[in-house]
Amino acid sequence: MTMTDASDSHTNSTRRRKSLHSWPRYVLILLVIAVVVGFYFTELREYFRWESLQANVDTWRTQVAQNLVTTVAVFFLVYAIITTLSLPAAAAMTLLAGALFGRLLGTVVVSAASTLGATLAFLGSRYLFRDWVQARYGDRLRGINEGIERDGAYYLFMLRLVPLVPFFLINLGMGLTPIGVRAYTLTSWLGMLGGTFLYVNAGTAIATIKSPGDVLSSTVLVSLAALGIVPLLIRKLVQWRPRSRRMSA
Repeated sequence: MTMTDASDSHTNSTRRRKSLHSWPRYVLILLVIAVVVGFYFTELREYFRWESLQANVDTWRTQVAQNLVTTVAVFFLVYAIITTLSLPAAAAMTLLAGALFGRLLGTVVVSAASTLGATLAFLGSRYLFRDWVQARYGDRLRGINEGIERDGAYYLFMLRLVPLVPFFLINLGMGLTPIGVRAYTLTSWLGMLGGTFLYVNAGTAIATIKSPGDVLSSTVLVSLAALGIVPLLIRKLVQWRPRSRRMSA
């Protein structure tokens, strides 16, 4: 066997190994696409429309009264799936949680389910796309990666508090960065907790809400944004003071 033949054999073997490692990614991508397409192009989407949820509240309240544990478990599972796949029903389901379970239990259930879903979406993005993105754009992303390693939790907390930023973009984008899973999960939980309570609390008066978008006023949005920026500003101030002292010395 010549050196060229050996090189070709090694190349083919490497390609086969890469192919074997890649097929679970392809299967997962196809599965996600199938579920999302099924949601949008079947009657399933109709069940999660705001009007449909409002119309069935009394029926579901009866089910909650009859079997609270089962209802909570089913709601938790459905909510986690919706969040994982970034389906457009999380806000309506959060309001529904307030109507069915009340402020305290509703907040606990939604907070746990949304955090689980966000973490799964984050892990999915990291598993499917991070290696490719970093291999292709690693040099260009070096500054961003270093910034996320240093201050990623603060940026994430700010983004989570601003409902104007789509959650699926945060999940997808953060999955491509070096932020740790534990930091991501804890920060996401804390950042989403305030908005979750606002929606769950509003859901206790579900009959008066015309659409989920009516819950957050411009004043509330500005307040949440300001609350999210404060920790980052404190972090920057702490970093700036040692620099200024070194420069003066």
